[in-house]
Amino acid sequence: MLTCQKHLFSLDPEVSYLNNAYRGPILKSSEEAALIDLRQMRNPFSMQPADFFTCVDQVKSLFSKMIGCEPKEVAMIPSTSYGFAVALSNWKPGPGKKAITVKDEFPSGYFSLKRWADENEGELVIVDGDPKAGSLGESWNERLLTAISSDTGVVLISSVHWMNGVKFDLEAIGRRCEEVGACFIVDGTQSVGAMHIDVKGCRIDALICASYKWLLGPYSLGLSFFGEKFKDGKPLEESWMNRTNSHIFSELTNYQEEFLPGANRFNVGETSYFILLPMLEKALEQLIAWTPAGVQAYAHSLKTELLDFQQSRGLGLDLSEYAANHLFALPLPSGTDAKVIKGRLDEQKVYVSVRGQSLRVSINVFNELRDIERLKKALK
Repeated sequence: MLTCQKHLFSLDPEVSYLNNAYRGPILKSSEEAALIDLRQMRNPFSMQPADFFTCVDQVKSLFSKMIGCEPKEVAMIPSTSYGFAVALSNWKPGPGKKAITVKDEFPSGYFSLKRWADENEGELVIVDGDPKAGSLGESWNERLLTAISSDTGVVLISSVHWMNGVKFDLEAIGRRCEEVGACFIVDGTQSVGAMHIDVKGCRIDALICASYKWLLGPYSLGLSFFGEKFKDGKPLEESWMNRTNSHIFSELTNYQEEFLPGANRFNVGETSYFILLPMLEKALEQLIAWTPAGVQAYAHSLKTELLDFQQSRGLGLDLSEYAANHLFALPLPSGTDAKVIKGRLDEQKVYVSVRGQSLRVSINVFNELRDIERLKKALK
């Protein structure tokens, strides 16, 4: 199993940062990559046309290995909302189809799906779990599968719920979507990099990820997968970089209608993302070395250290198959003000988030047992 990897980051040693789901810290290697690229900007005459594409191709290749697709099926995006817009603007199964998501889905996904439903004269269906069920995650998955029917046009959900860490059974949901002809769009922002996802095995049609959380990348940069449903899709913009002659700068006005293969047509303009892409490249290399399974196992070893603490106070901690190890809700005693508790934790340099009436704890490989012990001590 992995050991603590804190030495690869520049985190303040006095801080217990249990909040990777808010934003992941950058690696030392990513920081150095950014500085190298920044220094190269001093003398742009040394840049060659190939430099606009080399790092893009390498990042796509690395990401494709993580999610089980071909590099040509990966597109560079600036945000999840951009990726949702690409997918939903290219999916038109006909008017009156239902659009399904889950309760408290992240706003970018919710509003993107609401617009699609409004524009396609469809109903937006919000599925919730049963709070009285023995397992919230199990009941939520059951209800979601039941809601998907022949009149469903699209399902858009996060792979792991961003507020409480409930895992959705992507394989079962993808299979059901395929059966009824619905498009399956997944927001992987809170899982890709820390949890294994196979887009082909799960029959995912579009996977949309911001990079600044579990991919340990920079802000304003994301990665996406677009499958066969989008092979002839229309991009949101007409970037010169997405055409077949884009690598030949001297012939750019020999206008080519043909796009580069696959999802390349959906790349955002100015895809090269100098300074930012080298940071993400180093992060992806490190994540592949750790493996998502390795991150999950390491996070599980620390999460379980909270079980006795919670049980001693008559509180729960979900360790079921429907709960992520790297991101989870930590229930508080009834009547407790979560925001007040978070303020006290901040004072002791123990950082988590408040989501709903619970603390949201998110663990990565830079954390160690000392961080968990500091959290328990502060909560006492």
